Amino acid sequence: MGFLQTSHFKLRTSFYLLLFGMVSGLACSEPFDSDAQPQSGKTAVYTYRILNTYPHDPAAFTQGLVVEDSVFYEGTGLNGQSTLRRVRITSGTVEDSHALSPVLFGEGIALLGDRIVQLTWQSRMGFVYDKYTLEPVRTFVYPTEGWGITYDGHRLVMSDGSATLYFRDPVTFEETGRVAVTDGDRPVERLNELEWVRGEVFANVWQTDRIARIDPTNGKVTGWIDLTGLLATEDRATTVDVLNGIAYDATRNRLFVTGKLWPKVFEIELVPKESP
Repeated sequence: MGFLQTSHFKLRTSFYLLLFGMVSGLACSEPFDSDAQPQSGKTAVYTYRILNTYPHDPAAFTQGLVVEDSVFYEGTGLNGQSTLRRVRITSGTVEDSHALSPVLFGEGIALLGDRIVQLTWQSRMGFVYDKYTLEPVRTFVYPTEGWGITYDGHRLVMSDGSATLYFRDPVTFEETGRVAVTDGDRPVERLNELEWVRGEVFANVWQTDRIARIDPTNGKVTGWIDLTGLLATEDRATTVDVLNGIAYDATRNRLFVTGKLWPKVFEIELVPKESP
């Protein structure tokens, strides 16, 4: 993400003036096994329950987040401040970090075995790193802006701020397909940071407090996760930016979310939102 506030350019927001209320409900036994179904043709909506809260570097302009074992791998943005870093979950301590060139604006990341892929925003260039050393081992190019990226075990899934998800070969990085994302008949634009979660793509929608749950086979939004009020009013006393950053621990079935310049990372479970 960047700074210009159009569909193709991004504007860094310095603060929000709205006070948010926490939405509560009955928790599901597991975050992603809800029996909630759309009613009257409407897309299912979920709120959340906070399970754990962890510290997060408030200077980290989070663009990508993945989790493995006891650490996060995090990609941060802004020219002159973009990094790839390894972060201890419980303490928020940055254990290792690789700085990008000051001319590059870092974006989403994906974990592929012992490699990490990182996009850049408008440079149309991506990097592949050794997971253990965080040293770059190769570069690749793509014809669009780079926003979010995730890995489904076979393909890379990439967003560019539009309503399109692109599928790419994890070795050659060539495009192998694409799908338009829609909620009903309406395109869902500004797809940003992505995460692969049990056969679905979870996507932050830029400048909102919502995450779309997307069926990658047809691009249909199967549900909306409403994270309004997740970051408390007192934590917004300093400069914070938008919700961005989704990490799923498939081994322990844990879902983490955070935002740009947020002081906290939240482990949450999803709660079906009751219809009015």
